[in-house]
Amino acid sequence: MAATLPPFPRFIFAVLEPISLIAGWVAAYFDPVNFIADQIPSSSSEYAVPSSQSAQVVAMQLGNTYMLLALLGLFILNTTMDSHVVKVYIIALAVADIGHVAPTMCMLGWERSIAVQSWNKMAWGNIGATIFLFVTRVTYLLGLFGKDRAERKGKIL
Repeated sequence: MAATLPPFPRFIFAVLEPISLIAGWVAAYFDPVNFIADQIPSSSSEYAVPSSQSAQVVAMQLGNTYMLLALLGLFILNTTMDSHVVKVYIIALAVADIGHVAPTMCMLGWERSIAVQSWNKMAWGNIGATIFLFVTRVTYLLGLFGKDRAERKGKIL
């Protein structure tokens, strides 16, 4: 269970991350046009791309994936007593973090990727928050937050 995690990663993975995923679901599912437009922060129309119905459907489907990830995280972290399952789940998320940040930075280009002062809320989520989660995951997996709490007979000690 999430209770087996040390306090900081427990808060990040079992509280903060599901809330941020639900926020992503709301943005993508209920306002796909702006969700799409905000993917690339820009002060000019140079990078503005009109939103087709196909793109809006894809954004809404991505939003659905965000909700799926929020539910999986809540269910996995709040039902299993097996720390191995939690660690494998965290490894999978760390790999996915790389696959989330890389295309964003690729499309922004290096200069705009490191120009944090020009990021919009979407860039902060796609790059800043995801890198924070990745670093937290790796730090947890390396044991730098301390050991998981011991388990015995289905109860947390």
